[in-house]
Amino acid sequence: MIVDVKSPVPSDIEIAQAARLRPILEVAADVGLTEDDLDLFGKYKAKVHLDVLERMKDVPNGKYIDVTAITPTPLGEGKTTTTCGLSQALHYIGKKVFTCIRQPSQGPTFGIKGGAAGGGYSQIVPMEDFNLHLTGDIHAVGAANNLLAAAIDARIMHEDRLSDEGLAKALCPNDEFTPWMRKRLAKLGIKADKPSDLTPEERRRFFRLDIDPYSITLNRVIDVNDRAIRNVIVGLGTKADGRPRQTGFDITVASEVMAILMMATSLRDLRERIGRMVIGTDKNKNAVTAEDLGVAGAMTVLLKDALMPNLMQTLSGSPAFVHTGPFANIAPGNSSVIADMIGIKLATGGYLVTESGFGADIGMEKFFDIKCRTSGLIPNCVVLVATVRALKMHGGGPKVVAGIPLDKAYTEENLELVEKGVANLEANIKIALKFGIPVVVAINKFNTDTEKEIQIVKEAALAAGAEAACVSEHWAKGEEGAVELAEAVVAACEKPSNFKFLYPLDIPIKDKIETIATEIYGADGVDYTAEAERKIKLYTELGYDNLPICMAKTHLSLSHDPTWKGVPKGYRLPVRDIRASVGAGFLYPLCGAMRTMPGLPSRPVFMDIDIDLETGKVVGLS
Repeated sequence: MIVDVKSPVPSDIEIAQAARLRPILEVAADVGLTEDDLDLFGKYKAKVHLDVLERMKDVPNGKYIDVTAITPTPLGEGKTTTTCGLSQALHYIGKKVFTCIRQPSQGPTFGIKGGAAGGGYSQIVPMEDFNLHLTGDIHAVGAANNLLAAAIDARIMHEDRLSDEGLAKALCPNDEFTPWMRKRLAKLGIKADKPSDLTPEERRRFFRLDIDPYSITLNRVIDVNDRAIRNVIVGLGTKADGRPRQTGFDITVASEVMAILMMATSLRDLRERIGRMVIGTDKNKNAVTAEDLGVAGAMTVLLKDALMPNLMQTLSGSPAFVHTGPFANIAPGNSSVIADMIGIKLATGGYLVTESGFGADIGMEKFFDIKCRTSGLIPNCVVLVATVRALKMHGGGPKVVAGIPLDKAYTEENLELVEKGVANLEANIKIALKFGIPVVVAINKFNTDTEKEIQIVKEAALAAGAEAACVSEHWAKGEEGAVELAEAVVAACEKPSNFKFLYPLDIPIKDKIETIATEIYGADGVDYTAEAERKIKLYTELGYDNLPICMAKTHLSLSHDPTWKGVPKGYRLPVRDIRASVGAGFLYPLCGAMRTMPGLPSRPVFMDIDIDLETGKVVGLS
């Protein structure tokens, strides 16, 4: 450990600030990276160049481990903490290990949950950098997304005021086609060497996008929980301020641009994915893309550095990539494909530990059915994090609310609640086993858990098909507290697996949605609004029906209703809308009242954060 373990356990930020950090060049050298492979951001973090992947293409992969969880309480059950603790323990028992986790959003950091660097003696450090800006990737995503949003409204305004000839002269003042224009020529099947060669009808088709304002699905973004801007009107004022229309804001990490950054396998792939982004349709129901708007190249320029994963370290001094965004209840919610592709090579002969957002029903399902299809990487083991606290909630315990002290049912022994609640653990184990991968249950132990409660969890996990169920005390004891878990994971990675995707891509959109709803969520079927039905028809006609599905639903229940705990039965999943993230490579249905912009609670955690003016250190960050 690069920090001394103390009892009682200090705050997360006190532990992180007491750590004796290794220079990032030393951490990099441990896995064969040189200074020439890095862009340094101070002494303790760096970006890793993408050409490392080409250099190591023939190096064997390490073992691949995904950390997921049961259905959590609003407090979270320590999945990131377990990811860090497992990595630290693997390092402690002499294994080569690399960690890949997601970069946190300012939404939860300043909202309810606080930061996402892990916790206690299982963290990624420097903790302040991790949770606050890091190397600016999320800001780059926001800039690229909002450039596209501005381009949409500007194009609508200028097409309103200019004739076909005036539009052509404005876009091609030198009577030459730019490279992106040649792509549009090919898309439309028009053959011409220069703009003046176009017939009047071709000129109109080529230069006038004729965007249907009511079809636009792209929102502006900001990386703050701000419910007041979920729905806004833009273009108010004079004609020079644009055409008025209703739109809104999403949180940055839930945007398609973030998902594209997560899914891209190279700079070329990033550029192509950005170009394929569909922002809506024209008035003839043809898709309009970022490439059609001529903005895809500039967006890629804004994102080129953000595509490089960020190298940091655990509290054991082992290497970790922190890259791309969270929010698996809305977005894919996984760390980037490129980070895993590089990390698994750097972990050759050892282990790559990554995590997928929230429970097995959301982040892990997306991890397998979306991310693994792109990366080609198949995990050797799933680690499912469970807590006695969460199982008591699923067994009928009192409501758990962030910021409010827990009811004594959660801090005193209650075997009945645990026995009833393990049904949720069993359901999540069975979800993971559907993909044919061995499962190890990590019981993230709190100091109020009793031996009898833990024994119930162990027995239920093994009966449901887990390879092992291990108590882990990584939060309080660091690497030494997760040795049993690490050894169980090593053993599970040697077990045979028979990986399979949940559904093939060549079946209809509804069949994919209904497969997820019935086999993963336990629903009896799916009900679609008229809007969802319209979108399914449109996306099928546009040829997007072969894309995987990224469900947007609550993380607080296996169902769409966050108040339904345990293992809900006898319900139908409501799908109110479906959006297309063609650049990212998926369709995402919106289930129930799922929102793409969270709001702040009555007492946000930002109220605890400040700066110590004497030392310059951040205080109160959790």
